[in-house]
Amino acid sequence: MIAVITLAHDLDTTHHDLQHRLALASSARPDLRHPRDHYAAIDTFLAVASRHNAAMVDAIAPLVRDLPGGHDLAHDYLATSRSYEEALAQVKARLYGSTYAVARPWPDIWAEVHRELDAVCALERRLAEALLDEDDGTEDLGTRLHHAELVSPTRPHPWIPHQGVAGHLARAVARRVDRFWDAAEGRMVPEPVRHHDRTHQGRLTQYLLADPHLDDEEE
Repeated sequence: MIAVITLAHDLDTTHHDLQHRLALASSARPDLRHPRDHYAAIDTFLAVASRHNAAMVDAIAPLVRDLPGGHDLAHDYLATSRSYEEALAQVKARLYGSTYAVARPWPDIWAEVHRELDAVCALERRLAEALLDEDDGTEDLGTRLHHAELVSPTRPHPWIPHQGVAGHLARAVARRVDRFWDAAEGRMVPEPVRHHDRTHQGRLTQYLLADPHLDDEEE
């Protein structure tokens, strides 16, 4: 159970961070003296959101799909995450002047992203709840997600395969391409957030955080 509680804490932290970054991105405005000032907030949100979404698809959704009765929930999540990724792709297209999105008003784009983010966050919480019901305690799922985020694409790729071996390989290729362009453009991508480092916490720290996680021997 502790393994999934860790995942739930990390998801709460990530959702809060995403909502904060989305608020900054959607309110960013260029001006005549600094016509590209809004790029940083928007591009950072895109990187963090894309990376987390891909990691959930790769590392957590398959675990739920394999649960008894988990197939439909995983299917709903994958469909919603793809819609969310399509909305992120619209942000990227609009930001960089794609002819497919340049005529679309920013308020419409941001409203869609807000809706899709709310929907995907709600389903991510349901994934964690489903895993909590079936947890065997053999793996720290928060760490599993964190490691997946470190090697996930940092740009939206809604049209690549998302499931199975094909999806895993497609994300690996996309990540290598994204890493090249991140370096070429000098793009700064923040480290994935964690709820907290659980490996060096004493009893007092656990008490102050209201988050006990004693080892099996201590329990």
